[in-house]
Amino acid sequence: MCGITGWVSFDRDLSAEATTLHAMTETMACRGPDDRGTWAEGPAALGHRRLAIIDLPGGRQPMSLATPEGTVALVYSGETYNFTELRRELTDRGHRFTTDSDTEVVLHAYVEWGDALAERLNGMYAFALWDGRRDKLVMIRDRMGIKPFYYYRTPDGVLFGSEPKAILANPLARPRVTLDGLRELLVMIKTPGHAVWDGMREVEPGTVVTLDRSGLSTRVYWRLETRPHEDDRDTTIATVRTLLDDIVRRQLVADVPRCTLLSGGLDSSAMTAIAARQLAEQGETVRSFAVDFVGQTENFVADELRGTPDTPFVHDVARRSRTEHQDIVLDAEALADPAVREHVIRARDLPTGFGDMDASLLLLFRAIRQKSTVALSGESADEVFGGYLQFFDEDARSADTFPWLVRFGRHFGDDSDVLRTDLLKSLDLDAYTADGYRTAVAGIERLAGESDFEFRMRQICHLHLTRFVRILLDRKDRMSMA
Repeated sequence: MCGITGWVSFDRDLSAEATTLHAMTETMACRGPDDRGTWAEGPAALGHRRLAIIDLPGGRQPMSLATPEGTVALVYSGETYNFTELRRELTDRGHRFTTDSDTEVVLHAYVEWGDALAERLNGMYAFALWDGRRDKLVMIRDRMGIKPFYYYRTPDGVLFGSEPKAILANPLARPRVTLDGLRELLVMIKTPGHAVWDGMREVEPGTVVTLDRSGLSTRVYWRLETRPHEDDRDTTIATVRTLLDDIVRRQLVADVPRCTLLSGGLDSSAMTAIAARQLAEQGETVRSFAVDFVGQTENFVADELRGTPDTPFVHDVARRSRTEHQDIVLDAEALADPAVREHVIRARDLPTGFGDMDASLLLLFRAIRQKSTVALSGESADEVFGGYLQFFDEDARSADTFPWLVRFGRHFGDDSDVLRTDLLKSLDLDAYTADGYRTAVAGIERLAGESDFEFRMRQICHLHLTRFVRILLDRKDRMSMA
């Protein structure tokens, strides 16, 4: 939710750069149709486009707080799911709040704990704080990289934004892609920190990036760790169920209409059932939506990637959980519409993606937006619970590369022949992929007494959670915000 952008320039007064700041902010209009705001003071300027979810009148941004030492200002995208508990703790410490928004809680949490607030947050977020007390910019991204966040160094500071288009709206940013950017564009591995555009970087998940007059520094506040699993089966089941109940309950908190995305698979079905039960306790009915295609169920042909049609399972779950359900049925003409395809490319900032899968997701969200603003989905559950077929495919498991590339290559083939031979040789995509794979597995710890098979499954899980899931999270974010 929301779009953020900003500019820090230690050699100038950015209060005189309103036109450029406005241009950067307006590129994020698709992420925030409900409100816009800008703030500038000395070397810092912040822009925000808002999608209102919590405290519709009180959550306007940029949000600032005057202190005796100087002003602290914030632009924030996402949601902090434990903001109620944090607000209570901060109130006990003497903080006073004027709104009911989670944004104000994050602002006060920074004043209280500095960038150590990151360890206290439960949520999905990307936010930037200008600390006028110390002339310092602090950029923080959530643990798994659910919300996007990019930055671009300049000779005297930095540009940042939720999407590259916000940064590229500033004349200081050169819209250039080198061979290394093309490599990242053409392989399906999502190298941490890589942003394709030359000079641009991602704030990596679980990371704090700080800029002051002495330069740029980074601090990792969370990373995926290897630990032995010592709980028995019953304890594991109880723990997972408790976590799922808590996750859904927290993510249903909103002052706008909510819904679930229901595909009929285990993940979305469990989430929808839990949401339906929780909302029923409040006397409400959950809305559910599914995407379908004209003639899909009647003419379904199983293939390696999909063995059954979704719709019968979707309808079973909708009936059992008594949801207010709607199928969004698309046809080939809608998917092939040049305007839809252009919309997808502009949303992604890059001429690559998942083709019709992107277009169908965009059209699904466009239809849902007529009735709901917040949608819960089962995205990334396959990475957490090992639901992909490549977890069970011996060729994919034993390959000395990213497992999904084996399965996708088998199903979709190799389309690298569309590139010029000389360019293909210069790119050397095989070497780039091999280098990326070696880097990805190098830091995965092996537990004492772990068998080769157990270690390989741990590697595959780690690869999916640190590489593949980020591809899907970025796609879901871009299409939903568009």
